[in-house]
Amino acid sequence: MGDDSEWMKLPVDQKCEHKLWKARLSGYEEALKIFQKIKDEKSPEWSKFLGLIKKLVTDSNAVVQLKGLEAALVYVENAHVAGKTTGEVVSGVVSKVFNQPKAKAKELGIEICLMYIEIEKGEAVQEELLKGLDNKNPKIVVACIETLRKALSEFGSKIILLKPIIKVLPKLFESREKAVRDEAKLIAVEIYRWIRDALRPPLQNINSVQLKELEEEWVKLPIGAPKPSRFLRSQQELEAKLEQQQSAGGDAEGGGDDGDEVPQIDAYELLEAVEILSKLPKDFYDKIEAKKWQERKEALEAVEVLVKNPKLEAGDYADLVKALKKVVGKDTNVMLVALAAKCLTGLAVGLRKKFGQYAGHVVPTILEKFKEKKPQVVQALQEAIDAIFLTTTLQNISEDVLAVMDNKNPTIKQQTSLFIARSFRHCTASTLPKSLLKPFCAALLKHINDSAPEVRDAAFEALGTALKVVGEKAVNPFLADVDKLKLDKIKECSEKVELVHGKKAGLAADKKESKPVPGRTATSGAAGDKDTKDISAPKPGPLKKAPTTKAGGPPKKGKPAAPGGTGSAGTKNKKGPETKEIVEPELSIEICEEKASAVLPATCIQLLDSSNWKERLACMEEFQKAVELMDRTEMPCQALVRMLAKKPGWKETNFQVMQMKLHIVALIAQKGNFSKTSAQIVLDGLVDKIGDVKCGNNAKEAMTAIAEACMLPWTAEQVMSMAFSQKNPKNQSETLNWLSNAIKEFGFSGLNVKAFISNVKTALAATNPAVRTSAITLLGVMYLYVGPSLRMFFEDEKPALLSQIDAEFEKMQGQSPPAPTRGISKHSISGTDEGEDGDEPDEVGTDVVDLLPRTEISDKITSELVSKISDKNWKIRKEGLDEVAGIINEAKFIQPNIGELPTALKGRLNDSNKILVQQTLNILQQLAVAMGPNIKQHVKNLGIPIITVLGDSKNNVRAAALATVNAWAEQTGMKEWLEGEDLSEELKKENPFLRQELLGWLAEKLPTLRSTPTDLILCVPHLYSCLEDRNGDVRKKAQDALPFFMMHLGYEKMAKATGKLKPTSKDQVLAMLEKAKANMPAKPAASAKASSKPMGGSAPAKFQPSSAPVEDSVSSTVEPKPDPKKAKALGVSSKAKSAQGKKVPSKTSLKEDEDKSGPIFIVVPNGKEQRMKDEKGLKVLKWNFTTPRDEYIEQLKTQMSSCVAKWLQDEMFHSDFQHHNKALAVMVDHLESEKEGVIGCLDLILKWLTLRFFDTNTSVLMKTLEYLKLLFTLLSEEEYHLTENEASSFIPYLILKVGEPKDVIRKDVRAILNRMCLVYPASKMFPFIMEGTKSKNSKQRAECLEELGCLVESYGMNVCQPTPGKALKEIAIHIGDRDNAVRNAALNTIVTVYNVHGDQVFKLIGTLSEKDMSMLEERIKRSAKRPSAAPVKQVEEKPPRTQSINSNANMLRKGPAEDMSSKLNQARSMSGHPEAAQMVRREFQLDLDEIENDNGTVRCEMPELVQHKLDDIFEPVLIPEPKIRAVSPHFDDMHSNTASTINFIISQVASGDINTSIQALTQIDEVLRQEDKAEAMSGHIDQFLIATFMQLRLIYNTHMADEKLEKDEIIKLYSCIIGNMISLFQIESLAREASTGVLKDLMHGLITLMLDSRIEDLEEGQQVIRSVNLLVVKVLEKSDQTNILSALLVLLQDSLLATASSPKFSELVMKCLWRMVRLLPDTINSINLDRILLDIHIFMKVFPKEKLKQCKSEFPIRTLKTLLHTLCKLKGPKILDHLTMIDNKNESELEAHLCRMMKHSMDQTGSKSDKETEKGASRIDEKSSKAKVNDFLAEIFKKIGSKENTKEGLAELYEYKKKYSDADIEPFLKNSSQFFQSYVERGLRVIEMEREGKGRIPASTGISPQTEVSCMPAPTSTVSSIGNTNGEEVGPSVYLERLKILRQRCGLDNTKDERPPLTSLLSKPAVPPVASSTDMLHSKLSQLRESREQHQHSDLDSNQTHSSGSVTTSSSSTANIDDLKKRLERIKSSRK
Repeated sequence: MGDDSEWMKLPVDQKCEHKLWKARLSGYEEALKIFQKIKDEKSPEWSKFLGLIKKLVTDSNAVVQLKGLEAALVYVENAHVAGKTTGEVVSGVVSKVFNQPKAKAKELGIEICLMYIEIEKGEAVQEELLKGLDNKNPKIVVACIETLRKALSEFGSKIILLKPIIKVLPKLFESREKAVRDEAKLIAVEIYRWIRDALRPPLQNINSVQLKELEEEWVKLPIGAPKPSRFLRSQQELEAKLEQQQSAGGDAEGGGDDGDEVPQIDAYELLEAVEILSKLPKDFYDKIEAKKWQERKEALEAVEVLVKNPKLEAGDYADLVKALKKVVGKDTNVMLVALAAKCLTGLAVGLRKKFGQYAGHVVPTILEKFKEKKPQVVQALQEAIDAIFLTTTLQNISEDVLAVMDNKNPTIKQQTSLFIARSFRHCTASTLPKSLLKPFCAALLKHINDSAPEVRDAAFEALGTALKVVGEKAVNPFLADVDKLKLDKIKECSEKVELVHGKKAGLAADKKESKPVPGRTATSGAAGDKDTKDISAPKPGPLKKAPTTKAGGPPKKGKPAAPGGTGSAGTKNKKGPETKEIVEPELSIEICEEKASAVLPATCIQLLDSSNWKERLACMEEFQKAVELMDRTEMPCQALVRMLAKKPGWKETNFQVMQMKLHIVALIAQKGNFSKTSAQIVLDGLVDKIGDVKCGNNAKEAMTAIAEACMLPWTAEQVMSMAFSQKNPKNQSETLNWLSNAIKEFGFSGLNVKAFISNVKTALAATNPAVRTSAITLLGVMYLYVGPSLRMFFEDEKPALLSQIDAEFEKMQGQSPPAPTRGISKHSISGTDEGEDGDEPDEVGTDVVDLLPRTEISDKITSELVSKISDKNWKIRKEGLDEVAGIINEAKFIQPNIGELPTALKGRLNDSNKILVQQTLNILQQLAVAMGPNIKQHVKNLGIPIITVLGDSKNNVRAAALATVNAWAEQTGMKEWLEGEDLSEELKKENPFLRQELLGWLAEKLPTLRSTPTDLILCVPHLYSCLEDRNGDVRKKAQDALPFFMMHLGYEKMAKATGKLKPTSKDQVLAMLEKAKANMPAKPAASAKASSKPMGGSAPAKFQPSSAPVEDSVSSTVEPKPDPKKAKALGVSSKAKSAQGKKVPSKTSLKEDEDKSGPIFIVVPNGKEQRMKDEKGLKVLKWNFTTPRDEYIEQLKTQMSSCVAKWLQDEMFHSDFQHHNKALAVMVDHLESEKEGVIGCLDLILKWLTLRFFDTNTSVLMKTLEYLKLLFTLLSEEEYHLTENEASSFIPYLILKVGEPKDVIRKDVRAILNRMCLVYPASKMFPFIMEGTKSKNSKQRAECLEELGCLVESYGMNVCQPTPGKALKEIAIHIGDRDNAVRNAALNTIVTVYNVHGDQVFKLIGTLSEKDMSMLEERIKRSAKRPSAAPVKQVEEKPPRTQSINSNANMLRKGPAEDMSSKLNQARSMSGHPEAAQMVRREFQLDLDEIENDNGTVRCEMPELVQHKLDDIFEPVLIPEPKIRAVSPHFDDMHSNTASTINFIISQVASGDINTSIQALTQIDEVLRQEDKAEAMSGHIDQFLIATFMQLRLIYNTHMADEKLEKDEIIKLYSCIIGNMISLFQIESLAREASTGVLKDLMHGLITLMLDSRIEDLEEGQQVIRSVNLLVVKVLEKSDQTNILSALLVLLQDSLLATASSPKFSELVMKCLWRMVRLLPDTINSINLDRILLDIHIFMKVFPKEKLKQCKSEFPIRTLKTLLHTLCKLKGPKILDHLTMIDNKNESELEAHLCRMMKHSMDQTGSKSDKETEKGASRIDEKSSKAKVNDFLAEIFKKIGSKENTKEGLAELYEYKKKYSDADIEPFLKNSSQFFQSYVERGLRVIEMEREGKGRIPASTGISPQTEVSCMPAPTSTVSSIGNTNGEEVGPSVYLERLKILRQRCGLDNTKDERPPLTSLLSKPAVPPVASSTDMLHSKLSQLRESREQHQHSDLDSNQTHSSGSVTTSSSSTANIDDLKKRLERIKSSRK
């Protein structure tokens, strides 16, 4: 015993593992006690024993094992963690317990297994038990079967999966062990109890004896449905409920449950699918085509054997079906036809839904084969077509069936009707909607009148079945015209019908004896139409609402009972029973007279045809009185109207009598029971009178009354056909007008659109314009009801007509049709009918597509074409596809039968050539549009393969596939796609692309559906595997789709489906499900559907009340609205009320209203500051993400809770976007009233708005942007400045949106960015936008770059951060971008900088590739520099603009989104500047100065301070009153107010749309023609001219080449342009503003136009060219002469250089130059000669003499010589002083040429300088020859050369030069040394100073230090040119010149005689004087602009620039200032 005591001391767990059995026994007993004591199932104690449980059951000692089993059972029952041990313990039980001889052990083992099932581990247990069935030990097998049986018996078939058990049953029956076989029998009986006959097919192959025994046992089973006796833990409350119910004696709910449960198992599901395609005989396809019927028979028999398998594996059966179809359709041997039909039956039964895709091909063939008489063939065909029907839906095959209904063969008609009847039996009210019923009923009604009795009977049976399925209310409207006998027959048939769906039949069986539903249902479930059952489950809902109906309509279609418009509308049908004599026989005239005389006075009847009109009139009056007094029932309408029609009838000549007559007709129609027969008697007469001026209105009134009595659709049809069968156009147009009006009054219900359309087309083709107008008006009214699809009927009309129709439709867009006021009151019995009427238009909307004439194209799809499409050579395949596209295009709308095309196209979807795949996808898109909703039947065979293409690796192919799938889904709806396993099979494929695209697509589509097929659940396992996919995108898409799956399947189903996942996965997925549950959207409500379905806003008003309550539930802000609407349209509207009650209890809405009264934003003191601190201290997440994660949203929610009203917050964070829209609307309303609140919560508001940027819904985005615009306007008015925190958490997200594909959005975002600059410094905005340029989205890059350009243009270079260099380098990178738009934007931005900053740009952007550089240079050349680019100027312009904020902003928003140039954006960014702009700028500059402390150069280049001093200096000089200044204020105001408007209009001049351009030009023309307004254009001239020549270029290149454009339009545009320009160039002040570059381009455009041969061919062409001639002359005369001359020279140079340019072009340019030469004598003084000579110099550099001489024409050289000659003649030797701008004169022959000319002219006429300077005649007279002069000078130079006489020589030279200022001393200096030259010059200057007076020396010394850099003697005057050594005369003229400039700058008048100063070098001290003059010009640009006054637009002449520069530098000390003043005084006195 010693060792005993040892183990007794051990703890329990060690005892349990002891090797002594006693120890173990004791341990197990103790464990059992412990287990019984632990009360809490979740106690941690349990976990200690987890490892023991397996040992407990598998102990080797039998006694111990028993105790172990007991303990294990208690553990499993009570421990929370027991489930973890399932697998190991059950496998232990199976292997170690079930083989024990002791029964007790086995029982405990079974109990443990069942207990595991109870704790939800059924699947694991079942798996282990099934493994046990393969054990070699029969004992174990028997015990396993027994356990399974008990489990099934207790838990039921929902918990125990039967399929795997049934699978092994046949094997168990074959076992050698009797015990196994017996146990198998018992379990088979148990299974049968649960699933009944579904068990038969799987067991059909077992031993017949066994089967017989089973049958006997099965029969004994009770009939009632079994119930589980034991429940899972999670269901145990349910069990308790059940017990209570049973004690109460009613198990209603239980029964209901079982109803669901029983049909869950379908025999088909239990079977193994067999693959048969590979088993087909190898030669099958040859044999089936064989000549001998025996061979064909063999082939078919082989198939027959294979298809006997009850379940077939899915595969491509297309070829097999095609072969069988061919036999059925074409084989002459009827036996084979029957055999092939059997094979098809087998396929359909074996494949079920998977056969659906072939159904469409086979059905027509089978139906047509019913012409066979042989019963066996007919029976085989019937079986086949019935089996096929079950694989598809009635909808899909309806087209084919209806087509066969018109067959002449009576057997075909009979069998088709019988097939329809059988099909209807399988339908329920929901699967047989009105839209389907209507065409079938129409076809069957024809058959009930057939001559063949069997056809009639079959039709009766079909109609009877329909009546039974959907109830009388739905069918009666279609049976309105059926006589009583036939109606009774139909009802009798309906009584006999047995429906497949017994349970549903109960709905219609109210008045019949009730049926034994439950048993029947069980079998029907087995028959397998699961889907229909599930769909119909919600049926009882609608029923309760309308107790009168026999069958509720399907939820999907709204109320089904609305009549369908077989030419008559619903209200008439309801009238049917009330007024029986509506169908009235035609009476003879005698009877009519008799009846009339009974009710009318005798005199009245006698006088009817009196010849005296007065008597007739009196008679009519009596007639009217009599009618008015008559009672409805007694009024013989037909007799009365016959009397009225009696001679003279409608030919009555007196209008009074006629008016009376027509009035009486109206009265009779209103007061009597007026029949169509009566109507027919009068309508002809009415139509005849409708066009009559006097009687027309009465005729219309009568027609309306008749329409009310006989229904509008019928009346309208009659009236239209009568009107168009006669010739009178007035009648036709008035009839159309009446009809337009009538439709508005009566509504559109029941009208036959098709019939109308043919009449409307006739009317549109009428010659009379009134008829056409009326027809178009009628179309407009129809559009209201039918929607955009109406246009399809008129696609082939002439373009002009079509545009009129479109314009009419445009007017109607967005309007909703008026509520019908007539045609309802009289007949509608109650509110409900009204509702049904309301559905009508909805139906019309959808049906209109069916009215389109569809072409049959199957005959064009030949076998050659199909083989082409599948050819080996891709080119031939492409040809085939092209042909198909052509066929579809041509046909426009096609019938659904497209022959072999689907298979052919399907093959191309996986073509190796991706281009063909894309082409195929395009064809499939076309196909969807062309075929319309009928494309449904191709979803399975063509739609699903498109989805496969979503897995393609190429992005563009996937995009095309997605577009195609969407195009299809638009036509088919989603049901077809989701039915069956196809979609889940696609999702199963592990292709990441396919998965993400498909899930994305589902996530988009599922939320819009109100119900989905049950097959959606099949996708769930694959959805779960996608949640754990390796690819991140797939995971994300799967997560996004999760809530939408849950929305349809419910959380429970989804959670249950996780059962099969691995434990780790399961936990993850369940967590995601929980999350999704929170975000699960509500299913879309009925109203949403109702309003979205009608096309083109066609929901008529009467249709809306039913949807109003639903809106209520969604929108609390619209509450009060629906009531008046309801009252108006619905009268009582019981339905609406009940709906409202159900949807939204009115109490809550009131309560909500109260809540919403307070402010929406609560001001929390320091709230914002605290939030910023939190973010800085990292207490909360920084607002920074690529897509918003949940934690960000949650964080924002919590932050908002304290400062946003609770109800608003709920709207803001709702999962449905419509609530976001509502929130935004509320925020907009409260924006003004709660400014402080908004600013206090601004950071949160902006963050919430960034979340909206990630929404996919456009409406939310548009609303958000709208709000932002208002918000930033408010902030700028409040002078608020955004904090860094607000900016950084908002701007980056806003910038993301600038790349949106939609223009509207991009425009809005740009507008917001512009407004932001008013509340946040532009320099800080810059880096954010810069970041945006790095996006992958090319649109975003382009827009950001443009925005950067606008910033630079508006705020100058200072905005470029961190430094201009870095910023520009980054921008320049984009010049090489792939995307054209980005390249352009980058170039434009750099050009903008160039315009502001000049040549320095090139330094800043650093090195670029050659290609990029050339692009940039080209762009800079092209862009004319706009005068307004200087930032300084804009700053001055800003303040006055505030007044025009609103008007401008609005105008800009409305303006078309055409060429929004940077100008416009700039205007936008400035409109609405809240404070004086200078202030803002100063702030910015301060900021920047701090940042860029080290950057000295920048400050150097801005001598603004000095300039300000300058103004002070010259103030005293301004003695006279400044003239221009006086006008200035008015001008300035006007200028700035209108500036942005003008900018906008000018931007439209260059529009691509001719009309827009013409409008803009007319507006500008108005301004130019009014003198007082014309000056508003000042400052915009260049811009306007640029827009104009862009338009000229556009016309030349685009419009003229466009065949479609009317040439008159172009001529009109030309006239506008030319007219405008002529107006402009008549106003000299404006004309002079045009700059050189612009003038050059303008002249280029005009000359090109003059030479355009295409213009000459037009009628008005010559006129245009003449006008252009006139305009060119104006331009030459009025423009700034320097600019135009310069422009012409450059143009000539370009045209001579360009090889493509025509010689004529150059010739015309030269003609212009000659004209200018002729003008020179008058204009020479106003010309800046230096610039002209510079241009000539450049010209001669490019074209030296030799090159010019090579030209074909001698004109260029002659032109140049003439120009130079004229200049020399006019200017004389002074011309040589004007070469200052030329750097290197030796580069061209200009100087030499001028010298030659001068000498030549001097030789001829002597020196002209005397006359010029008026100094008197020269002492050396003119005749002194050249030699003398030379000798004279030689003498002088000798003197200078000798030491003694130097001074004397210099003095003589000075005298000589003074007299002959143009004398040439160059030759004498040329050969001397540099020193000698300088010496001579310096000497001359000293003498000049001595003689002219001493006062000038300081000035020169002030300047000389700078000039001496050039190593030459410093000139004494700033004006003499360096390098010009011909000792020029320096006199008062220099100072005069300077004074002139100063006067000009200060606004004083000047004479025209300006001579520009010559030094460009002194203007800017920082730049050494060696730079070329062109460089100078560029670098001066910005300075020039700053120095210029705003109102003074002068050119790029160097004068101001240079002068201001020189003065600036010279006046740096006070001495200089005084000096200057003295000098000015002196000049003035000398002039006097």
